[in-house]
Amino acid sequence: MAAVNLGAWLCALLAAVAAVLPAADALGMNWGTQATHPLSPRIVVQMLKDNGIKKVKLFDADQGTLNALAGTDIEVMVAIPNNLLDIMNDKDNARDWVRHNVSRYHFDGGVNIKYVAVGNEPFLASYNGTFDKVTFPALQNIQNALNDAGFSEIKATVPLNADVYNSPANNQVPSAGRFRTDVAPLMTQMVQFLANNSAPFTVNIYPYLSLYLSEDFPVDFAFFDGLAKSLVDGERTYTNVFDANFDTLVSALAAVGHGDLPIVIGEVGWPTDGDKHATNDLAKRFYDGLLPRLAANTGTPLRPSQYMEVYLFGLLDEDVKSVAPGAFERHWGVLRFDGQPKFPMDLTGNRQNTMLVPAKGVQYLPRTWCVYNPNAEDKSKLVENVNYACTFADCTALGLGSTCYGMDANGNASYAFNMYFQVQNQKDEACDFQALAVPTQTDPSTAACSFPIQIAAASSTSSGHRRARAGPLGAAALLVLLALVQLLMSQ
Repeated sequence: MAAVNLGAWLCALLAAVAAVLPAADALGMNWGTQATHPLSPRIVVQMLKDNGIKKVKLFDADQGTLNALAGTDIEVMVAIPNNLLDIMNDKDNARDWVRHNVSRYHFDGGVNIKYVAVGNEPFLASYNGTFDKVTFPALQNIQNALNDAGFSEIKATVPLNADVYNSPANNQVPSAGRFRTDVAPLMTQMVQFLANNSAPFTVNIYPYLSLYLSEDFPVDFAFFDGLAKSLVDGERTYTNVFDANFDTLVSALAAVGHGDLPIVIGEVGWPTDGDKHATNDLAKRFYDGLLPRLAANTGTPLRPSQYMEVYLFGLLDEDVKSVAPGAFERHWGVLRFDGQPKFPMDLTGNRQNTMLVPAKGVQYLPRTWCVYNPNAEDKSKLVENVNYACTFADCTALGLGSTCYGMDANGNASYAFNMYFQVQNQKDEACDFQALAVPTQTDPSTAACSFPIQIAAASSTSSGHRRARAGPLGAAALLVLLALVQLLMSQ
């Protein structure tokens, strides 16, 4: 009997199964929780069910989250954060992790764990090799621990950034794709291990970042509506960067002998604030192109007419994510922080003008805002107070090209003060700022800029007492401070 190519057989099987599944069954969502007031896991899980979402990718193995997912049959990818990879190089630690985070939940009527993500983009070039030596041993130990525990059907995988592969500068076409030189030997070993264990290669592909990182990048090539100039690669033609990026990976895998390895898209999405290209309209344009393609199993030129397992990034906005890559990082959600939809989105891929089902049972703090006090006598400390507010709350919506950009100095200060006030659960002392702020029951929102009311502790996993640091002062806050300095100089 002829030898069977296991990777090709798996791809064909997945495509056949997907052909009879509704689109939402084939779609997953990334559920991140880097927020000052993350929604209660039970509210989120109900929202997933209401929208027919049957796959979810986590960034940890939080007990409350997994308990909420128990009994739902939602497929789950649990995760080991990068800071634990070194610990997982010890086989006993890996077995303990599997016992506490998989065996404890994965049983009939429990949590339907399908994957374990070992790290998150550990080979990012910007990490300068920090996790290069510890990731592969951790992957091996976790998969072996799963196998030994009787869970060989659960696959360990490493979600990787698309920067682990590229095409050479003198031949930038998908067919020339190769793994990045500094990690090529490591990637070859890891790909072989994944293939031996029938585990997929997981990659995060972000057309938005291609646009964000290069002013010369053709805007239309980030979308799927065929308006861009095509990229011709021999007999294949590419009309969008997603397909080109995906097939660059396929070529890189083929170059190490595994061109048929199953690929999971661990993250793909479009942010809605924090940059001139991060808008609701462009996010809708992106998803309106992506989702019908996924529903139709369109595939790519190198893998045409094939099912693609995809996890959208992300489910909810997260107001304490690092803004080091850009202010947009806190605005990837297809839903706001409170589980309310931002724009029409049809997960079935049928292009219906429908909204996602919002979170139910969300309770909010009272309708009270904190705004700049125009009658303040001493304005000399306004700049440092706004600085403080934006250090401990999210002011990214104030940046250039963002939804709240362009307000006057009073509006900027009011936004900063209110964001801090809400993060602090509307405590009286959180709306003073040395007499520069006052509470109000009149909504200061404008047509373009929403001044939010935070969710109450009953709907959140927040303790109601912590003071979460939103991060270092970013570009948005600097613009606010500049406007405030101008205001003070005019007094």
